[in-house]
Amino acid sequence: MADPYPPTDRTTATRYRDRVSYDRAAAHAILDEAYDCSVAYVVDGEPRVLPTLHVRVGDTLYLHGSTGGRLGLTARGDGARVSVSVTLLDGIVYARSHTHHSANYRSVVVHGTAQPVSDPAEKLAAMTALVDKVGAGRAADSRPPSKLDLAQTAVLALPLVEVSVKSRAAGVIDEPADLALPHWAGVLPVRRVYGPPATDAGVGAAPPAYLPGGGSPWVTPVPLTGDRVRLEPLSPGHVDGLFAALADDEVWRYLPALPPRSRDDTAAIVDEVLARQWTGSQVAWAQIDPATGTVIGMTSYHDIDAERRALGIGHTMLGRPWWRTGVNTEAKLLLLEHAFEVLGAEKVFWYTDIRNWRSQQAIARLGATRDGLIRKQRLRPDGTWRDTVLYSMTAEEWPDSAERLRNRLAAGGSAALASA
Repeated sequence: MADPYPPTDRTTATRYRDRVSYDRAAAHAILDEAYDCSVAYVVDGEPRVLPTLHVRVGDTLYLHGSTGGRLGLTARGDGARVSVSVTLLDGIVYARSHTHHSANYRSVVVHGTAQPVSDPAEKLAAMTALVDKVGAGRAADSRPPSKLDLAQTAVLALPLVEVSVKSRAAGVIDEPADLALPHWAGVLPVRRVYGPPATDAGVGAAPPAYLPGGGSPWVTPVPLTGDRVRLEPLSPGHVDGLFAALADDEVWRYLPALPPRSRDDTAAIVDEVLARQWTGSQVAWAQIDPATGTVIGMTSYHDIDAERRALGIGHTMLGRPWWRTGVNTEAKLLLLEHAFEVLGAEKVFWYTDIRNWRSQQAIARLGATRDGLIRKQRLRPDGTWRDTVLYSMTAEEWPDSAERLRNRLAAGGSAALASA
C-alpha cells in the first residue's frame, strides 16, 4: 500500500476534519476520473482562476495551456505557484432546513509550483497521455502535434507532493427538532452521462469504440465477413452507397419508414441509427459486396436486452439487384453466429409485417418458430396500424439451424431474405 501524502499547514483542514484524508490512491483516482481542474495563481498581486484540462502521470500532474496565455506566461522561468482543485459531484443533499442542504462529492486540492515542461520528449509524452485520457487509443487515432503545435502549447508539470482529499458520502443531517417537519428530504444522485456522439461534417468513420460511455459487446458492432457479403459497422461513410443501393420504393414497401428521397434523408437515417446504437437499443451494419466493395444495404440488431440475453434481427434493407442471391441469408447467418456463439444469446427474434408473406417465409427457412401475432404493434408510414408477426430462435435450436443454413449456402441455394 502506497504511503499517504504528508499533511502540511496548507492541507490541514480547519473544520470537518473527518472528511479529509491524504490517501494517495484516493487522490489519484479522483484526478484520473476528472477531465478538468481549476488552477488558482496570482498575477501582479491579483488572484486568478483558470479552468483547464489535466492528466496525471505517476506522481506528476500535467496542466494544459497556451504559451501565450496568462498562466503560461506567469510560469516562465521559475514556474508559477499554484493551487489546483478537482471536484466530482456525486449527489445533492436536500435537508429539511436551508442550512443543512449539502452535497456529496470527492475533491482533491494540490499545492505547489508548476514548472513549464521544456524537454520535448516529456512534453510529447504528456500531451499523448492527455489525449489518451479522453479515450484509450485516441492519440494513435489522431494527428500528432507538429513543431508549431508544440511551440504554441504550454504543458506545466506540478509534482504531487502537497495533496489532500476531501469527500462527503452521506445522507441528510438534520437537526432533531426539524425531523418532524413535512418537507421532503433525501439525496439526489448525480452522475456523468455521455453521448450520443455528434459526428462532424465530412467524417466518414463511425464513432470509435474507445469513446467514453460506450456499451458492452452486445451494443458494439464488429466486422463480420462471409463469401457473399461483408458486414461493416455502419458509419457516415456509407451514406452515399446506401442512397444509391436503396433508391427503390419496393425495398421500403413493408418498412416502418418512408424511403429517403435525397442523400440528406439517408444521412439523417444513419445518424438516427447511430444515436440509437449509443443508447444501446440498436446495433447496425452496412452490407457490402466483398468482391467490389459496393454498399448494397444495411441490417441490425434491435431491442437488445443483454441482461436477459436476447435481441432482435431486423431493420434490414437490401438493394433489389441482390435479392435472391443468398446475400441476405448469409448476412443472417453471420448475425446469428455472432449472437449465439460470441455474445451467448439465449434467444433471437424477428418482427415482420403480417402483409409481408415473403419475409415470413424467409424467416421460417432460417429455422425460426412463429410465436404469435402482436396486433396494432406500430403505425405504418401511411397511418394504418401494422399487425406484427413474431418469430424466434432459441440457443437450443441454433445448432441444427446453423448446420442447415451452412449446408444450404455451401450448395449455392436459398433465396435471399429481402425484407426480414
